[in-house]
Order: sequence, then structure tokens, then C-alpha cells
Amino acid sequence: MQHYRSLEEVSIQNAWLTVGVFDGAHRGHREIIRRLAEGARANHAPAVLLTFDPHPASVLSGREIKCLTTPEERAELLGSLGVDVVITQPFTPDLASVSAREYMLRLKKHLGFTRLLIGYDFALGKGREGNANRLAEIGRELGYEVEVISAVGDESGVISSTEIRKLVSTGSVSEAAKLLGYRYALSGAVIHGDGRGRRINIPTANIDYPKQKTIPVNGIYACWAMVDNKKFMAATNIGFNPTFTPDKKIPSLEAHLLDFNGDIYGRQVKIEFVSRLRDELKFNSVEALLGQIWDDIKKTREILAHS
Repeated sequence: MQHYRSLEEVSIQNAWLTVGVFDGAHRGHREIIRRLAEGARANHAPAVLLTFDPHPASVLSGREIKCLTTPEERAELLGSLGVDVVITQPFTPDLASVSAREYMLRLKKHLGFTRLLIGYDFALGKGREGNANRLAEIGRELGYEVEVISAVGDESGVISSTEIRKLVSTGSVSEAAKLLGYRYALSGAVIHGDGRGRRINIPTANIDYPKQKTIPVNGIYACWAMVDNKKFMAATNIGFNPTFTPDKKIPSLEAHLLDFNGDIYGRQVKIEFVSRLRDELKFNSVEALLGQIWDDIKKTREILAHS
């Protein structure tokens, strides 16, 4: 898979193309991606997916939308699903003002695409004028066909990135995993904290996670931690550590890796969320906190033994 950070970097021909945010590359996206990859392969064409960063709705509304995947994570997921080329196009107010026809001309120039696959509710261009009918009309002029893919849903309804973000942000990580098709994760380098965990003999990895991502609500979670392609159980805290630092403004992500020994500072760690154990609590003593932590560790082992 090749990942480009702008359309202007790309020059290919006869592509099969889909366009959209595809945040999370979740189960609701998979049918479009499958049809794109299989159709392109059958026609000896490159499967190209163009996505945007930041989220177009955040640019248009002025309200930050926390994502499920960074551009790099999204591209990696899409590549694993059979996409040959991922283009992460910077979304700007100037791009939002471009007409649907002008944007399709730009895509045609750089990608030479012959087939465009879109979701049932997709639209692009100024004022979202480029709906399925308009894009098909432009296609007759520019020489591409449009295929509209129906919505994918389950018993809870249509699967959407918006719904998954709500689930993650409220701590319903196991429900989010069902819609994603994989466990929600946060990754980053381990940075130095205050060392308090080590002093109470329960060391934690303080992870510098991407702040543009959706973060689960404060609390304690049973997680899997990936370090150098090795998997460890982890009792993970998201929050402000109110027992010691009640005035902290930005939540920290701290994971106690079970049965791990060694220096972890500076290493990349991926935390996969399996289940929420409880709210973050303030304790009146270190002893009370320790008792609760050991209970959390026990529950983490029990839950992950069956996951």
C-alpha cells in the first residue's frame, strides 16, 4: 500500500476510486472497500481510496471532531483490506468551496479513474452538490461510471463513525469493538511521569497518545498492550488521578502491564481496550488505593483470560 499526503503527489491511470472520510475503517465501510478492492483486482486496476484530514465536518462547523484513527492508522487499516493507494487530502475552507465538477476534474487528472464507488449518502463539492445523480452526470462527461453501495447495518441500525465515537467516548469500548470489527486502540511513546506507580510497586507506562483521537471516558479498563509485537495484559487508567493530582486538566493514559519486566521508556505501546471496569475514584489513603488497584488487576486477568 502506498500512502500519499496530497492529491498533487499522485499520477496514475485507470484507477478504481472511492472517496470519503472512512474514519475507523469500520464494518460499515467494509462493503465499499471490499467491492473496490475486488473490482479493481478483476480489472487489473489500482484500488485507490481518497480520504481527508482533518474531518471535513470539523472545518465546516468550526467544532473539533476527535477521530477514531490518525491518517497513518487509517491508511494501514485500509491497506490491510486490499486498498493499493491511500491519499490523505488536507481538507481546507478553500477545498470546501470547490464545485463538484471542478473537484472531479482534479481527480480525473491525477487518477484517471474509470469507476467511482460511493456510499448511499455520499456527497462532495460546495454545498454538497455532488450527490450520486450529479456525480453520475459529471461521469458521463468525464468518462467514469458511478456505483452506489447500500448502507451496512446490524440490529442497532446503520453502522457509523459518529455512533462509534459516541460509544468510545462514553466508555462502551466492547460495543464499539463490535461495530469497528476490531478493538479500539490508542498508541504512543512511553514518557516519564511522576514515578508514583513505581514507588508503590505498581509501575505504569505513561503513554503520549495522539490528542486528536477520541479518548474513552475517565475510568479503569482491562486492555491488551502491544510492545515490540508482544502482547501483555494491562490494567489501564484514563483520567486525572484525583487522589494525587486533582487539578490536572488533560487526562493521562497510564497502563500497568502485567508480567512485564524491563525499561519501557521511549518505546511505542499500543493499548487495545477490551472492557471498562469502573469509574476513576478519589481515595482517602494510599492503602485504600492499593487495595482497589490489586482488585482491578485481578479483574483484568479474569476478563482477558476469556478474550
